[in-house]
Parts: sequence; structure tokens; C-alpha cells
Amino acid sequence: MFDFFDIIRNNWELFLIGQYPHGPLGGLACTLILSVLALLIAFPVGIALATARISHYRWLRYPLTCWVYIVRGVPLIMFIFWTYFLVPLLIGHSISAFVTMLCTLVLYQSAYLSEVIRGGLEAIPKGQSEAARALGMGYFRNLWYIILPQALYNSLPSIVSQFISIIKETTLGYIINLQEMTFAANQVNNQLLTKPFQVYAILAITYFILCYGLTRIAGSLENRIERKRRSKGDIAAAARMSSASVREQG
Repeated sequence: MFDFFDIIRNNWELFLIGQYPHGPLGGLACTLILSVLALLIAFPVGIALATARISHYRWLRYPLTCWVYIVRGVPLIMFIFWTYFLVPLLIGHSISAFVTMLCTLVLYQSAYLSEVIRGGLEAIPKGQSEAARALGMGYFRNLWYIILPQALYNSLPSIVSQFISIIKETTLGYIINLQEMTFAANQVNNQLLTKPFQVYAILAITYFILCYGLTRIAGSLENRIERKRRSKGDIAAAARMSSASVREQG
């Protein structure tokens, strides 16, 4: 038991920030920065893919649908290898492991986020689009001001769940020497040599605490959205009953 505390006390900086400032930023800081950047960049790409997939333009919808299915059907590690070897050939110079993993996660997660957002878009009642058209709103104004905000709000729990997936997927950056938290744990293990169970148990506990906290946030958001839906349903039901009562009196 005391080994855990000794390992943390002696190596907490390596777990937290890697070799920084004497080397690149790593550890938990690298994992979180990479995950947040990947989500922030993949999110608008996912919105673009989702809206394109529900558009009436077949020339746009069919190719992007095929692309989403291809991305979701290929393991992430294959995209890491493709990015690692292909991007330098395309741009003419090498890129860092951080940029390689960021590009890979954006490419990969944008496809998954597009499906989450598309589900939210298709869950909005058709009557809202019809009402917007009756008010003279065009397709894009209706999508931007009416449909998309509601879809994104309803999709928040799933988006947080995707963020959890991104955090766990950053561990694959280890194979291209990205100095994230798993890489830092391996450095600690190489220094100690005799305590691999304790080192990787600390790593697993760290990931669990991080992901469990985000899971609770996602659950809280889902409950809040569900309560809001029920309250709106109760208000609508009360309005219908009031209208029916007025008609009966009339």
C-alpha cells in the first residue's frame, strides 16, 4: 500500500507534466490538452458532416455517408499509422507525435460525433421545420436558428461520452512515442523495474477517476434534459386541456 504513495510522491511531476520544462509537455497535461483540442476541432467538423448527411443533395450526402461508415469500420490504430506515414509524404516534412495524434483523433472522432449530432437533428419533430418554413425562414436559417441548437442541447450527454472516448484513445499515442500519461507511466516503470503492478495500477486509477467524473457529468446532463422535456410535456398537456375546456364551454 505504501508503495503507491511512494511512487506518486517521487514521480508525481512525471505523471503530471512529463519531462517539462526540460522536454516536451507530457503526462496528464498532454492527455487533457490533446483530448480538449481534438474535441474542439472535431466538433464543428462533425456538425458539418451531420448536416451534410441529412441534406437533400445526393452528391454531397452519399460520399460523406460512405466516408463515415469507412471511418467507423476501421480500427483507430490503423488511422494512426496512416497519418504517421502519409501526412509527412503529402506535406514534405515530418510532424510531431502530438500533431499526428491530434489529426488522427479529429479525423476519427468527427465521424462519431457526426452520428451523435445527426441523431439529435433527426429527433427534432418535423413540425418545427414546417412552422419555420411557414414563417418564411429558409433551409439554412431554420437549421441554424431552430433545429441545430435544440439538437446540440439534446446531444450534450453523448458528446461528453465521446470526450471520454477521446481521453481513452489518447493512450494509443504511446505507439508513436507521444509522451502522454501512458508513456509517462512506462518511463516510471523503466526506472523502478520491480513495481509494474503498482505503476500501472496508479495509471488505471487516474483514468478511472477522470472518466468516472465525466460520466457523472454526462448522467447529470441527461437527467436535466429529461426533466426539461417532461416539464415541457406537462405544459403542453395543460395547454391542450385548457383549450379543450374552453371549446366545451363555448
